[in-house]
Amino acid sequence: MITIQSLKKAYKGVTVVDVPELKIQFNESVGVVGNNGAGKTTLFRMILDLIRPNEGSVMINDVNVQGNDSWKQIVGSFLDEGFLIPYLTPDEYFRFVGRLHNYSPEDFKNFYAKFEDFFQGEIAGKKKYISDLSKGNLKKVGIAAAFMGNPQLVMLDEPFENLDPTSQIKLKNLLNRERQERSVTYLISSHDLNHVTEICNKIIIVEKGKVIRELDGQENMLAELEAYFKA
Repeated sequence: MITIQSLKKAYKGVTVVDVPELKIQFNESVGVVGNNGAGKTTLFRMILDLIRPNEGSVMINDVNVQGNDSWKQIVGSFLDEGFLIPYLTPDEYFRFVGRLHNYSPEDFKNFYAKFEDFFQGEIAGKKKYISDLSKGNLKKVGIAAAFMGNPQLVMLDEPFENLDPTSQIKLKNLLNRERQERSVTYLISSHDLNHVTEICNKIIIVEKGKVIRELDGQENMLAELEAYFKA
């Protein structure tokens, strides 16, 4: 699914990402954890070809993300509010994204049904512009839009941030249910070790732009992560 080779990014002589090799297989659920400044978001942006690396390559399904668009058809993502269109309402934004995926009226009906519980009556049918939404509701709009078109790969940067406890639990359940119902690969960065270990079967620890450790399927992943970050 994702193959990274010799990937490096530096700003003003300071290396912020240095990943010699990393592979994420189809239908894996991978969590990326690390303290602030570890390079997680920069890594995600290079995978999505939003910033160019100084060296190396990112391949999605054997297609180099640089200079190609075909991989975008199978990838959904939400990293930050810059992905949204502030002068639209959520419904207008969903219609815009849905048209990109040739959504039919039935597709929209199924989409709203899937996210009804997560939206908690605060998103659909409201007249607020996206620019006027709370941080938590902005996150809900972006996450939901990332799933439009049923992408094979979904990338989310800090999806639990700014969500209230009820919404965090609903999101966790939604992500797990989506994986059970269809083949989807997750790449999720999070500071919430509890939630990320309940969603992901593989955890990558990043520190100063480097992959320090990979935990794959261990029953005690949460305990190992807590021990690592307490050290």
